[in-house]
Amino acid sequence: MKFGLLSALATGALLATAASAFAAETYKIDKDHAWVNFAVNHAGWSTAMGKFRGVAGDIVFDQADVTRSSVKVEIDATSIDTNFTDRDRDLNSPDFLNTAEFPKITFVSTAVEKTGDKTGKITGDLTIIGVTKPVTLDVVWNAEQPRSWDASAIISGFSATGIVKTAEYGLGKVAEYGLGPDIKLMIEIEAQKQ
Repeated sequence: MKFGLLSALATGALLATAASAFAAETYKIDKDHAWVNFAVNHAGWSTAMGKFRGVAGDIVFDQADVTRSSVKVEIDATSIDTNFTDRDRDLNSPDFLNTAEFPKITFVSTAVEKTGDKTGKITGDLTIIGVTKPVTLDVVWNAEQPRSWDASAIISGFSATGIVKTAEYGLGKVAEYGLGPDIKLMIEIEAQKQ
């Protein structure tokens, strides 16, 4: 009887440990290792590119069941950088991002699905200038390992791509200026396990 009870307790503890090893973990996006880049057709002459420098957010990542994962990101819209100060000023104006009234761009996931060993799709609500529309990102989980200079910092890295249709967000001036109409997103994120 004692052996049976001890065995059951040991088995229960082992299962609990195994379950916790695969439980969802929370990660904080490292603002110094986060790149939200974009590309847009520039009147057929070239592909204009830019990025947002101010990125923050949290990721809940369940490696065993990615459908239980989630993402919440906040971007400082005023941090837009297209390598030209005058253009950045225009993009902050009411004609485009209207950052005085809408200083933040947000993305909150609504569904995560697995498409391969390290690939998936994240669908979520993207809010730009007060308009919220669903967007789906193709995501690759690159790796998880400690930083070489700080073994206590466990980092997961993700790459994502997606398309934003500017007309859906009321960004009519984009097309008027010969841009787009679609904007391609290219995102690289390192996030630290909490």
